[in-house]
Amino acid sequence: MTRPFNPCVLIPVYNHEQPLPGIVAGLAAYNMNCILVDDGSRPSCAAVIDGLTKQYPWVQAVRLDENRGKGGAVKTGILHAHDLGYSHAVQIDADGQHDLSDLPQFLAAAAANPHALVLGRPIFDESIPKLRYYARYLTQIWVVINTLSLQIRDSMCGYRVYPLDACARLIRDTVLEERMAFDVEILVRLYWQGLHFVSVPTKVGYPQDGVSHFRGWEDNLRISLTHARLFFGMLARLPQLVTRHWS
Repeated sequence: MTRPFNPCVLIPVYNHEQPLPGIVAGLAAYNMNCILVDDGSRPSCAAVIDGLTKQYPWVQAVRLDENRGKGGAVKTGILHAHDLGYSHAVQIDADGQHDLSDLPQFLAAAAANPHALVLGRPIFDESIPKLRYYARYLTQIWVVINTLSLQIRDSMCGYRVYPLDACARLIRDTVLEERMAFDVEILVRLYWQGLHFVSVPTKVGYPQDGVSHFRGWEDNLRISLTHARLFFGMLARLPQLVTRHWS
């Protein structure tokens, strides 16, 4: 049974006490419930999160006792939101990269395509670190290979709307990456399961004083290893992917 469209906001948080209050304050205009997943943050950030839950009745927090990485936090948030009865979760990063004024576009796309995953297609300014910018091209080539499709326009943008039924089922049935490679892996595996994807262009910036936990070469290596592992999964699914592509 399909759930009525009932979205929430999901924000994974790890030591983002500086930008987080402004992001939550900006969400107040949209009349949506928000789940903050504290990914084992230091006490000062945990205190900020507690303060936000007291200041805004539509904000709640889930705390992980130790840091698991972005993927671990998002998986926890997705399962929690699904258990609460939400139909979709709008993932927004806690470092201030994402433009909240685009939120209505994401919600409209999700409401019009309730079984699809809505992905941000980033429009970058000059603030993006060059290593991350060029690494996205390599990642995108792998995503095209592992899906035999151009439907996933950008696999690393954290601004996205998850359809919770499909995502919760995948998370419960499959061991997925815990850290940054999760953003890519969940998309490829959802595509394999038949989900469609809708892209929404959105401006993405990298604040000079922002807190990023992307670990450069280490996370790029983990993402590359994930692509390699997915490649063998693609080979096992090659007949059905070819059939889907040409149908």
